[in-house]
Amino acid sequence: MRSLGIASAAAALALGVAGTASACSITEFTAPTISCDSGTGTGTITFLDKDKSQTPVDIAVVSKGQTLATQTGVVGSKNGVTVTFPGLTWNEGAKYTVKVTLHSGRKSSVGSQSVTAEGTCAAPSAAPTTEAPAPTPSETTSAPVQTPPSDTPSTAASVAASDSPSAAPSDSAATPSASATSGAAQVADTSSPSVSPSGNLAETGSSSSTGMIAGIAAALVVVGGGAVFFMRRRTPAARH
Repeated sequence: MRSLGIASAAAALALGVAGTASACSITEFTAPTISCDSGTGTGTITFLDKDKSQTPVDIAVVSKGQTLATQTGVVGSKNGVTVTFPGLTWNEGAKYTVKVTLHSGRKSSVGSQSVTAEGTCAAPSAAPTTEAPAPTPSETTSAPVQTPPSDTPSTAASVAASDSPSAAPSDSAATPSASATSGAAQVADTSSPSVSPSGNLAETGSSSSTGMIAGIAAALVVVGGGAVFFMRRRTPAARH
């Protein structure tokens, strides 16, 4: 019985190992390729997992002893599942190794494949920015605005020149006439009778008939005096 148990255990272990080996093999992974991403200047590794048993595996990308990227629990298919590792640092001539291990159990290795970066991969350099040249004083200084000559000063000067000589004598000449006129007006006002508010002539002042009245009065005085003189001479003669 004891020997039978040992034989059964050995058979089971052998079947398990064989099943595991047949379930996932590195040959079920296509050879990896690396391409340059010209937009970022980095590399992208791509391959297919065609494991029909769909055994979960862990995949790592290693270069120069440094792990650059990992993916865990990757499950393949009969038609193939695309596995990509983008954004890898691109080094011309560098060797990148893809290592596949079982996801569960003792992380036993399934196998590895390598790919080499050929050529250079660099992102396009940014276009140099050119600063606009600083404007020169001649460009910043605006052209002087030409204004048409104004005719106001010449007109004012011509008017002043034409008016000044003639205006001054006329004003000076007009001054005596104005004073004479005002004097005559004053004489006329004093000689004319003033009318009172009641409509009668003022008691003071002279009128235009004063001279005629005085003459008539003088004549009457002379006539009266002559009459008296003749009357006195006739009276003594009549007495004799």
